[in-house]
Amino acid sequence: MNATTPSETQQLVSAEEWQLRVDLAACYRLVALYGWSDLVFTHISARVPGPEHHFLINPYGLMFDEITASSLVKVDQQCNKVIESPYPVNPAGFVIHSAVHAVREDAQCVLHTHTRAGIAVSAQKNGVLPISQQSTFVLASLAYHGYEGVAIRDDEKARLQANLGEASFLMLRNHGLLTIGKSVADAFLSMYTFENTCQIQIAAQSGGGELTQVDPRIVEGVGHAMKVQTGGLGGAFVWPSLIRKLDRIDPGYRN
Repeated sequence: MNATTPSETQQLVSAEEWQLRVDLAACYRLVALYGWSDLVFTHISARVPGPEHHFLINPYGLMFDEITASSLVKVDQQCNKVIESPYPVNPAGFVIHSAVHAVREDAQCVLHTHTRAGIAVSAQKNGVLPISQQSTFVLASLAYHGYEGVAIRDDEKARLQANLGEASFLMLRNHGLLTIGKSVADAFLSMYTFENTCQIQIAAQSGGGELTQVDPRIVEGVGHAMKVQTGGLGGAFVWPSLIRKLDRIDPGYRN
């Protein structure tokens, strides 16, 4: 099959998949807009609805602010292309994502970043500290995975899966941040909270003074509240305004 144009891609996929493509392309653009991208070296994946267990991932080599709905590459669980694309994919980059998707049916979207603040906190022995309101949401569902080098080996998957468990936030030691969402919107809002948590912590530590920590009972209460509610952090409420923001800047991600 030859490479497809945007209109051809839309005709090849279901309306549900096309909307997912638009949302995922928007997420890539937002990650770039908020300064969380690392050139082309991180990924955001989304599970395509259906029994085939196919996924959408970025075309390797495009900057995040270049990604569009039609340029996203559809792959299987081994990162083989399902729909032909002129763009390469990065199988090594899919290792972490495939590991998460394999054991978390609730993970429609997996978002991974290499931000300066995120890596800085991931290198700290005590990890995320309970020193901000934002941190209480993260600590309510946070797991850690130790650094094993560049994540290219399949044997690391089992250890990552075991460390992740049922958490929604995963700190990859000496590496970066990862969030899981039942939707693209949820994964993005979780990362927004995770990244802000890390930035606040680095800023607070740089002041040099003694830090006041949140009462553990409050953190525990937040964790309980997040378990009993179904809306998570409320990505669905924020997402429409983010889409309007992108459309004002450049609606080209929809192509």
